[in-house]
Amino acid sequence: MPTTVKGVISRAKGAPVEVVDIVIPDPGPGEVVVDVQSCGVCHTDFHYREGGIGDEYPYLLGHESAGVVSQVGEGVTEVAVGDFVVLNWRAICGDCRACDRGEPWYCFDTHNASQKMTLAEDGTELSPALGIGSFAEKTLVAAGQCTKVPEADPAVVGLLGCGVMAGIGAAINTGGVTRGKSVAVIGCGGVGMASIVGSQLAGAGTIIAIDRDPRKLGWALERGATHTIDSSDLDEDGVVAAVQELTGGFGADVVIDAVGRPETWRQAFYARDLAGTVVLVGVPTPEMELTVPLLDVFGRGGSLKSSWYGDCLPKRDFPMLVDLYKQGRLPLESFVSERIGIEDVEEAFAKMGRGEVLRSVVEIP
Repeated sequence: MPTTVKGVISRAKGAPVEVVDIVIPDPGPGEVVVDVQSCGVCHTDFHYREGGIGDEYPYLLGHESAGVVSQVGEGVTEVAVGDFVVLNWRAICGDCRACDRGEPWYCFDTHNASQKMTLAEDGTELSPALGIGSFAEKTLVAAGQCTKVPEADPAVVGLLGCGVMAGIGAAINTGGVTRGKSVAVIGCGGVGMASIVGSQLAGAGTIIAIDRDPRKLGWALERGATHTIDSSDLDEDGVVAAVQELTGGFGADVVIDAVGRPETWRQAFYARDLAGTVVLVGVPTPEMELTVPLLDVFGRGGSLKSSWYGDCLPKRDFPMLVDLYKQGRLPLESFVSERIGIEDVEEAFAKMGRGEVLRSVVEIP
Protein backbone atom coordinates (compact mmCIF):
# COMPACT_ATOMS: atom_id res chain seq x y z
CA MET A 1 0.00 0.00 0.00
CA PRO A 2 1.21 3.57 -0.67
CA THR A 3 2.78 5.20 2.39
CA THR A 4 2.39 8.78 3.66
CA VAL A 5 5.54 10.36 5.11
CA LYS A 6 7.02 13.78 5.85
CA GLY A 7 9.08 15.50 3.16
CA VAL A 8 10.58 18.91 2.31
CA ILE A 9 9.25 20.61 -0.81
CA SER A 10 9.74 23.84 -2.72
CA ARG A 11 6.44 25.12 -4.14
CA ALA A 12 7.65 28.19 -6.03
CA LYS A 13 10.79 30.01 -7.07
CA GLY A 14 12.50 31.60 -4.09
CA ALA A 15 9.78 30.65 -1.59
CA PRO A 16 10.81 29.14 1.75
CA VAL A 17 10.71 25.35 1.80
CA GLU A 18 7.89 23.52 3.60
CA VAL A 19 7.61 20.23 5.47
CA VAL A 20 4.49 18.48 4.19
CA ASP A 21 2.93 15.03 3.90
CA ILE A 22 3.88 13.17 0.72
CA VAL A 23 2.73 9.85 -0.66
CA ILE A 24 5.25 7.17 -1.62
CA PRO A 25 3.79 4.55 -4.01
CA ASP A 26 4.69 0.89 -3.82
CA PRO A 27 7.70 0.24 -6.06
CA GLY A 28 7.00 -0.87 -9.60
CA PRO A 29 9.28 -2.91 -11.86
CA GLY A 30 12.90 -1.81 -11.40
CA GLU A 31 12.04 0.52 -8.51
CA VAL A 32 12.99 0.60 -4.84
CA VAL A 33 11.69 2.35 -1.72
CA VAL A 34 14.42 3.48 0.67
CA ASP A 35 13.96 4.44 4.32
CA VAL A 36 16.09 7.59 4.37
CA GLN A 37 18.45 7.95 7.34
CA SER A 38 20.41 11.03 6.28
CA CYS A 39 20.49 13.73 3.62
CA GLY A 40 23.10 16.44 3.14
CA VAL A 41 22.00 20.01 2.37
CA CYS A 42 23.65 20.66 -1.00
CA HIS A 43 23.90 23.82 -3.12
CA THR A 44 22.04 21.96 -5.85
CA ASP A 45 18.92 21.78 -3.67
CA PHE A 46 19.15 25.52 -3.13
CA HIS A 47 19.44 26.03 -6.90
CA TYR A 48 16.24 23.99 -7.35
CA ARG A 49 14.49 26.20 -4.79
CA GLU A 50 15.68 29.33 -6.59
CA GLY A 51 14.61 28.14 -10.05
CA GLY A 52 18.18 27.81 -11.28
CA ILE A 53 17.69 24.26 -12.59
CA GLY A 54 14.11 24.22 -13.83
CA ASP A 55 10.55 25.31 -13.15
CA GLU A 56 8.84 21.95 -12.60
CA TYR A 57 7.50 22.89 -9.18
CA PRO A 58 6.73 21.56 -6.66
CA TYR A 59 10.13 19.97 -6.12
CA LEU A 60 10.80 17.31 -3.51
CA LEU A 61 14.27 18.39 -2.46
CA GLY A 62 17.24 16.36 -1.24
CA HIS A 63 19.55 13.91 -2.99
CA GLU A 64 22.78 13.37 -0.96
CA SER A 65 21.61 10.42 1.10
CA ALA A 66 22.05 7.08 2.77
CA GLY A 67 19.42 4.70 4.06
CA VAL A 68 18.04 1.17 4.11
CA VAL A 69 16.05 -0.54 1.35
CA SER A 70 12.55 -1.30 2.64
CA GLN A 71 10.74 -2.44 -0.53
CA VAL A 72 11.81 -3.68 -3.95
CA GLY A 73 9.81 -3.92 -7.14
CA GLU A 74 9.57 -6.68 -9.71
CA GLY A 75 12.84 -7.64 -11.40
CA VAL A 76 15.13 -5.85 -8.94
CA THR A 77 18.38 -7.76 -8.43
CA GLU A 78 20.87 -5.00 -7.57
CA VAL A 79 19.72 -4.65 -3.96
CA ALA A 80 17.48 -6.43 -1.46
CA VAL A 81 15.32 -5.42 1.50
CA GLY A 82 17.57 -4.56 4.44
CA ASP A 83 20.57 -3.43 2.38
CA PHE A 84 22.34 -0.27 3.56
CA VAL A 85 22.77 1.96 0.53
CA VAL A 86 24.09 5.34 -0.60
CA LEU A 87 21.85 6.95 -3.21
CA ASN A 88 23.29 8.19 -6.49
CA TRP A 89 21.73 10.22 -9.26
CA ARG A 90 23.24 8.28 -12.17
CA ALA A 91 21.58 4.90 -12.65
CA ILE A 92 23.49 3.67 -15.70
CA CYS A 93 21.66 1.88 -18.49
CA GLY A 94 24.33 -0.69 -19.43
CA ASP A 95 23.44 -0.53 -23.12
CA CYS A 96 24.33 2.90 -24.54
CA ARG A 97 27.49 3.59 -26.57
CA ALA A 98 29.38 4.83 -23.47
CA CYS A 99 28.46 1.72 -21.47
CA ASP A 100 29.29 -0.54 -24.43
CA ARG A 101 32.77 0.94 -24.79
CA GLY A 102 33.55 0.38 -21.11
CA GLU A 103 33.03 3.96 -19.90
CA PRO A 104 29.74 3.71 -17.96
CA TRP A 105 30.53 6.86 -15.95
CA TYR A 106 29.68 8.70 -19.19
CA CYS A 107 26.36 6.84 -19.61
CA PHE A 108 24.05 8.72 -22.00
CA ASP A 109 20.82 7.12 -20.79
CA THR A 110 20.74 7.33 -16.99
CA HIS A 111 17.25 6.89 -15.55
CA ASN A 112 15.03 7.48 -12.53
CA ALA A 113 11.93 5.86 -11.06
CA SER A 114 8.98 5.80 -13.46
CA GLN A 115 6.28 6.49 -10.88
CA LYS A 116 5.83 9.84 -9.19
CA MET A 117 5.66 10.67 -5.50
CA THR A 118 2.77 13.05 -4.77
CA LEU A 119 1.44 15.61 -2.32
CA ALA A 120 -0.91 13.98 0.16
CA GLU A 121 -3.12 17.09 0.21
CA ASP A 122 -4.24 16.99 -3.42
CA GLY A 123 -2.28 14.36 -5.36
CA THR A 124 -0.02 16.86 -7.16
CA GLU A 125 2.97 15.07 -8.68
CA LEU A 126 6.35 16.02 -7.24
CA SER A 127 9.58 16.52 -9.18
CA PRO A 128 12.35 14.83 -7.17
CA ALA A 129 15.65 16.73 -7.04
CA LEU A 130 18.17 14.94 -9.28
CA GLY A 131 15.65 12.12 -9.57
CA ILE A 132 15.97 11.27 -5.87
CA GLY A 133 14.01 13.60 -3.54
CA SER A 134 15.35 12.44 -0.18
CA PHE A 135 14.58 15.23 2.25
CA ALA A 136 11.92 12.76 3.29
CA GLU A 137 11.37 9.81 5.58
CA LYS A 138 11.15 7.55 2.53
CA THR A 139 11.83 7.99 -1.16
CA LEU A 140 11.15 6.07 -4.38
CA VAL A 141 14.10 5.63 -6.76
CA ALA A 142 15.28 3.43 -9.59
CA ALA A 143 17.12 0.36 -8.29
CA GLY A 144 20.28 1.47 -10.08
CA GLN A 145 20.29 4.63 -7.96
CA CYS A 146 21.03 2.51 -4.88
CA THR A 147 24.62 1.48 -4.20
CA LYS A 148 25.14 -1.10 -1.45
CA VAL A 149 28.06 -0.15 0.82
CA PRO A 150 29.49 -1.39 4.13
CA GLU A 151 27.41 -0.15 7.05
CA ALA A 152 28.70 3.10 8.51
CA ASP A 153 27.45 6.43 9.88
CA PRO A 154 24.75 7.44 7.35
CA ALA A 155 25.31 11.18 7.89
CA VAL A 156 28.94 10.75 6.88
CA VAL A 157 28.91 8.25 4.01
CA GLY A 158 25.71 9.68 2.52
CA LEU A 159 27.76 12.70 1.42
CA LEU A 160 29.34 10.49 -1.24
CA GLY A 161 25.99 10.76 -3.01
CA CYS A 162 26.94 14.15 -4.48
CA GLY A 163 29.40 16.84 -3.39
CA VAL A 164 32.16 14.81 -1.75
CA MET A 165 32.23 12.30 -4.60
CA ALA A 166 32.24 15.14 -7.13
CA GLY A 167 35.31 16.68 -5.51
CA ILE A 168 37.29 13.50 -4.86
CA GLY A 169 36.48 12.26 -8.35
CA ALA A 170 37.48 15.58 -9.94
CA ALA A 171 40.95 15.12 -8.49
CA ILE A 172 41.47 11.38 -8.95
CA ASN A 173 39.17 10.23 -11.76
CA THR A 174 39.15 13.33 -13.99
CA GLY A 175 42.35 15.14 -13.04
CA GLY A 176 44.49 12.05 -12.76
CA VAL A 177 46.23 13.29 -9.61
CA THR A 178 48.94 10.84 -8.57
CA ARG A 179 51.94 10.72 -6.24
CA GLY A 180 54.08 13.84 -6.23
CA LYS A 181 51.91 15.97 -8.51
CA SER A 182 51.14 19.57 -7.66
CA VAL A 183 47.49 20.59 -7.43
CA ALA A 184 45.72 23.94 -7.06
CA VAL A 185 42.04 24.07 -6.09
CA ILE A 186 40.07 27.27 -6.72
CA GLY A 187 37.09 27.52 -4.37
CA CYS A 188 37.05 25.79 -0.99
CA GLY A 189 33.40 24.96 -0.48
CA GLY A 190 32.33 21.35 -0.05
CA VAL A 191 33.34 20.21 -3.54
CA GLY A 192 36.64 22.09 -3.53
CA MET A 193 37.46 20.78 -0.06
CA ALA A 194 36.76 17.24 -1.26
CA SER A 195 39.15 17.85 -4.18
CA ILE A 196 41.83 18.74 -1.62
CA VAL A 197 41.11 15.58 0.39
CA GLY A 198 41.13 13.51 -2.80
CA SER A 199 44.44 15.01 -3.89
CA GLN A 200 46.02 14.16 -0.54
CA LEU A 201 44.59 10.64 -0.74
CA ALA A 202 46.21 10.22 -4.16
CA GLY A 203 49.61 11.32 -2.80
CA ALA A 204 49.91 14.81 -4.30
CA GLY A 205 52.97 16.74 -3.14
CA THR A 206 51.94 20.40 -3.25
CA ILE A 207 48.24 21.13 -2.68
CA ILE A 208 47.27 24.81 -2.96
CA ALA A 209 43.89 26.01 -1.67
CA ILE A 210 42.55 29.26 -3.16
CA ASP A 211 39.57 31.13 -1.75
CA ARG A 212 38.37 34.58 -0.68
CA ASP A 213 37.35 33.40 2.80
CA PRO A 214 40.17 33.02 5.36
CA ARG A 215 37.98 30.68 7.41
CA LYS A 216 37.70 28.23 4.52
CA LEU A 217 41.43 28.45 3.88
CA GLY A 218 41.96 27.41 7.49
CA TRP A 219 39.65 24.45 6.99
CA ALA A 220 41.60 23.53 3.87
CA LEU A 221 44.88 23.37 5.81
CA GLU A 222 43.22 21.05 8.30
CA ARG A 223 42.19 18.72 5.45
CA GLY A 224 45.42 18.37 3.54
CA ALA A 225 46.29 21.64 1.79
CA THR A 226 49.99 22.49 2.01
CA HIS A 227 49.61 26.14 0.99
CA THR A 228 46.81 28.71 0.76
CA ILE A 229 46.17 31.80 -1.35
CA ASP A 230 43.72 34.45 -0.16
CA SER A 231 42.30 35.74 -3.45
CA SER A 232 40.11 38.44 -1.90
CA ASP A 233 42.47 41.23 -2.97
CA LEU A 234 44.03 39.60 -6.05
CA ASP A 235 43.00 39.94 -9.68
CA GLU A 236 43.23 37.04 -12.16
CA ASP A 237 46.91 37.66 -12.90
CA GLY A 238 47.67 37.90 -9.19
CA VAL A 239 46.19 34.46 -8.49
CA VAL A 240 48.15 32.96 -11.39
CA ALA A 241 51.39 34.54 -10.16
CA ALA A 242 50.80 33.28 -6.62
CA VAL A 243 50.32 29.69 -7.84
CA GLN A 244 53.44 29.92 -9.98
CA GLU A 245 55.45 31.23 -7.05
CA LEU A 246 54.47 28.17 -5.00
CA THR A 247 55.35 25.73 -7.81
CA GLY A 248 58.87 26.79 -8.77
CA GLY A 249 57.63 29.34 -11.30
CA PHE A 250 55.96 26.73 -13.48
CA GLY A 251 52.35 26.40 -12.36
CA ALA A 252 50.49 23.39 -10.96
CA ASP A 253 50.22 20.04 -12.73
CA VAL A 254 46.47 19.98 -12.10
CA VAL A 255 44.23 22.99 -11.39
CA ILE A 256 40.65 22.33 -10.31
CA ASP A 257 38.03 25.06 -10.72
CA ALA A 258 35.41 24.31 -8.08
CA VAL A 259 33.67 27.67 -8.58
CA GLY A 260 32.61 27.55 -12.23
CA ARG A 261 32.91 31.13 -13.43
CA PRO A 262 34.75 32.45 -16.52
CA GLU A 263 37.27 34.34 -14.39
CA THR A 264 38.09 31.33 -12.20
CA TRP A 265 38.40 29.06 -15.24
CA ARG A 266 40.88 31.49 -16.81
CA GLN A 267 42.83 31.51 -13.55
CA ALA A 268 42.93 27.71 -13.71
CA PHE A 269 43.97 27.75 -17.35
CA TYR A 270 46.94 30.07 -16.84
CA ALA A 271 47.90 28.78 -13.38
CA ARG A 272 48.71 25.29 -14.70
CA ASP A 273 52.09 24.15 -15.90
CA LEU A 274 52.70 23.61 -19.62
CA ALA A 275 50.96 20.35 -20.56
CA GLY A 276 49.06 20.56 -17.27
CA THR A 277 45.40 19.74 -16.72
CA VAL A 278 42.42 22.00 -16.00
CA VAL A 279 39.37 20.38 -14.40
CA LEU A 280 36.06 22.27 -14.27
CA VAL A 281 33.84 20.83 -11.53
CA GLY A 282 32.08 24.03 -10.42
CA VAL A 283 28.76 24.41 -12.25
CA PRO A 284 28.37 27.51 -14.48
CA THR A 285 25.04 29.19 -15.13
CA PRO A 286 23.55 29.24 -18.66
CA GLU A 287 24.44 32.85 -19.50
CA MET A 288 28.17 32.51 -18.80
CA GLU A 289 30.56 32.66 -21.74
CA LEU A 290 34.31 32.20 -21.93
CA THR A 291 36.90 33.94 -24.13
CA VAL A 292 40.47 32.62 -24.32
CA PRO A 293 42.94 33.18 -27.20
CA LEU A 294 42.94 30.00 -29.27
CA LEU A 295 46.69 30.31 -29.71
CA ASP A 296 47.08 30.01 -25.93
CA VAL A 297 45.02 26.82 -25.96
CA PHE A 298 47.23 25.42 -28.70
CA GLY A 299 50.51 26.66 -27.28
CA ARG A 300 50.10 25.43 -23.71
CA GLY A 301 49.09 21.87 -24.53
CA GLY A 302 47.75 19.61 -21.83
CA SER A 303 44.11 18.82 -21.12
CA LEU A 304 40.99 20.89 -20.53
CA LYS A 305 38.34 18.74 -18.85
CA SER A 306 34.98 19.00 -17.18
CA SER A 307 34.04 16.64 -14.36
CA TRP A 308 30.42 15.56 -14.02
CA TYR A 309 29.80 13.84 -10.68
CA GLY A 310 33.54 13.30 -10.42
CA ASP A 311 33.40 10.88 -13.39
CA CYS A 312 32.48 8.28 -10.79
CA LEU A 313 31.08 4.81 -11.11
CA PRO A 314 29.10 4.46 -7.88
CA LYS A 315 29.27 0.67 -7.58
CA ARG A 316 33.06 0.87 -7.98
CA ASP A 317 33.84 4.06 -6.05
CA PHE A 318 31.34 4.22 -3.16
CA PRO A 319 32.25 0.91 -1.43
CA MET A 320 35.98 1.63 -1.84
CA LEU A 321 35.69 5.11 -0.31
CA VAL A 322 33.53 3.85 2.56
CA ASP A 323 36.17 1.23 3.28
CA LEU A 324 38.88 3.93 3.32
CA TYR A 325 36.76 6.01 5.69
CA LYS A 326 36.29 3.04 8.04
CA GLN A 327 40.04 2.43 7.97
CA GLY A 328 40.67 6.01 9.07
CA ARG A 329 42.35 6.94 5.78
CA LEU A 330 39.62 9.24 4.43
CA PRO A 331 38.27 11.96 6.78
CA LEU A 332 34.70 12.04 5.50
CA GLU A 333 33.41 12.94 8.96
CA SER A 334 35.19 16.30 8.72
CA PHE A 335 32.66 17.43 6.11
CA VAL A 336 29.73 17.15 8.55
CA SER A 337 29.46 20.60 10.12
CA GLU A 338 26.16 19.96 11.91
CA ARG A 339 23.40 17.38 12.23
CA ILE A 340 19.90 18.78 11.96
CA GLY A 341 16.25 17.77 11.73
CA ILE A 342 14.06 17.73 8.64
CA GLU A 343 12.41 20.98 9.76
CA ASP A 344 15.76 22.83 9.73
CA VAL A 345 16.50 22.79 5.99
CA GLU A 346 15.59 26.44 5.36
CA GLU A 347 17.96 27.67 8.06
CA ALA A 348 20.64 25.32 6.72
CA PHE A 349 20.35 27.04 3.32
CA ALA A 350 20.98 30.38 5.08
CA LYS A 351 24.07 29.02 6.87
CA MET A 352 25.36 27.62 3.61
CA GLY A 353 24.91 31.00 1.93
CA ARG A 354 26.88 32.68 4.70
CA GLY A 355 29.72 30.18 4.29
CA GLU A 356 29.37 28.92 7.87
CA VAL A 357 29.25 25.19 7.06
CA LEU A 358 30.70 22.60 4.72
CA ARG A 359 27.61 20.41 5.10
CA SER A 360 24.54 20.48 7.26
CA VAL A 361 23.15 16.96 7.31
CA VAL A 362 19.53 16.09 8.01
CA GLU A 363 19.20 12.98 10.18
CA ILE A 364 15.94 11.05 10.09
CA PRO A 365 15.29 8.65 13.01
